[in-house]
Amino acid sequence: MTDYFEVHARDGAARLGELRLSESRTTPALVDDVVSDAGSLWAAERDAPEGDENNLTVLPHRGFPAGTREEVKESFAVDYPDTDYPSAAVVASDAARKVGADAYILSDAHGFVGHAAAFKDSVIEARESLPADTALYLSGVATPTNVATLAYAGVDLVDAKRARVKGFEGRYFTSDAEYFLEDLDELPCACSACLGGREEFTREDCAEHNENVLKAELATVRRRIRDGRLRDYVEGQARHDVWLTAAFREFDQQYGYLEERTPVIRDSELTAATEDSLRRVEIQRFAERVTTRYRNRFDTPLVLVPCSARKPYSESQSHGQYHDAIQFRAHQASMTSPIGVVPQELELTYPAQHYDSVVTGRWSEDEKRFVTEVLRRYLERNEYPRVVAHVPPEGYRDIVERVEKEVDMPFEYTVEDHPTTTESLANLASTLSNEPKYRKREREHNTVKAIADYQFGDDAGDALFSDVDVRMTSRYPKLQVRDGDGEQLATMVPQYGVLSFTLEGARVWDASDAPTKRIEIDGFVPHGSVLAPGVVDADEEIRPGDEVVVDGPKAFAVGRAEMSGPEMTESTRGIGAEIRHVEEK
Repeated sequence: MTDYFEVHARDGAARLGELRLSESRTTPALVDDVVSDAGSLWAAERDAPEGDENNLTVLPHRGFPAGTREEVKESFAVDYPDTDYPSAAVVASDAARKVGADAYILSDAHGFVGHAAAFKDSVIEARESLPADTALYLSGVATPTNVATLAYAGVDLVDAKRARVKGFEGRYFTSDAEYFLEDLDELPCACSACLGGREEFTREDCAEHNENVLKAELATVRRRIRDGRLRDYVEGQARHDVWLTAAFREFDQQYGYLEERTPVIRDSELTAATEDSLRRVEIQRFAERVTTRYRNRFDTPLVLVPCSARKPYSESQSHGQYHDAIQFRAHQASMTSPIGVVPQELELTYPAQHYDSVVTGRWSEDEKRFVTEVLRRYLERNEYPRVVAHVPPEGYRDIVERVEKEVDMPFEYTVEDHPTTTESLANLASTLSNEPKYRKREREHNTVKAIADYQFGDDAGDALFSDVDVRMTSRYPKLQVRDGDGEQLATMVPQYGVLSFTLEGARVWDASDAPTKRIEIDGFVPHGSVLAPGVVDADEEIRPGDEVVVDGPKAFAVGRAEMSGPEMTESTRGIGAEIRHVEEK
């Protein structure tokens, strides 16, 4: 059981936590000054230390460097004592096991930090072997350049040992580089160690400076995690060292590891500044759900249009012009990099209204391949009588023409020079002139069903809302779903483009054939939140931010998950879900 470490916020594998000492420390953090090492058992036999709540006590240990044979690790394995104070256990990444400590120090860190694939394998293996609510500590490896990537991978605790040693060796760190002290004509820093200027600057000052820069970088990392924007920062920071770029890309190939830990909704902006953004969990997840869960319910042609800088798209001037030409006679979907394809019903759904990208007017081949694949899969899943491509000749049309060759569907092109010219808009209106308009009621019903598909699973919209006499109240984008008796079932949340259930809606969801995200709790009535110790079981598919049904012997509730299902069942601290409505049984 973890008593002295608690995770408060998550940004993918990165966590904002609290190391509960007599003076609590927010992680990711430096812990040199609060670590007490009881010593190595290689040197001598040692009794369990007394310990106290002022320090994180490293229990007597045997460290195994990278490459140690398995039989050696087994022969010299340590039996760690139970403690009633904050403790850390030393383990090898490939032999990590739960021993009741609050933190785990990887003894082989020096063997894999600096080697991208080994770093990825070691951190993931350790994190998946150790309890979710314990801190991961890498000692002697952190620098200002790499610490953001360490945190992004899932490291919670580091120390300044490497930074200080390098300082005494005459190596001067900045947030993005490392210099020989003798090569510096001036000091590019205004920390306390550098205030005396270059001429009076000693190697002891250099060690202090390096630690100061590392502290400042960790503060930036913590701020980024709070904002839900660490990934944006790491995309730039990792560019300063080739092994970090490689490590960053290695983690991008570990979709399962990152996806389980990445919130499904946020209110922060997603910045797509590089082609690496195409591999972000949020981007891949949206594309996967649109092409495997979403289903078009309109019996009209599809009109493909370019995205707009303004979000949501429907509030932009260009999309207003498209709407005036289309007039509810076709189903509209926007093509965009890096999102792919955004059906009109999902324009508010994270991250479709939350991203910003670099606009140059030129598409890279990677962008074209990604959007081509998403559009192809989208059209193979959804049937349309025809496709009207109202897209610019540059980039967009090339993508549509590639897909046209692979799907059995008629295509028409309506743009001359630019989508918003008078001629182009007239062509768009003309090609749809004989199509009947769909009604407002159909649009609203299809919107909430499409969101349900995306949010809960394939055909969830029909499973939830086809067997009841559903009607809509309020206006888009704050649609309220009610049954035939006027009982409210759900509300559309415009900030995230998802559905939020009432208790009655949660009962309908729980009784339907739609996939249900369920948390089973112990015999209590939750008020405000469900803490992890009260969770008996949780659906493995639950992700942070998911709508969840909470059920137990004494209560039925609905709310939003604060951690993944696997983390809920493993953790002994932290908030598992925030409760919106609860009813005592």
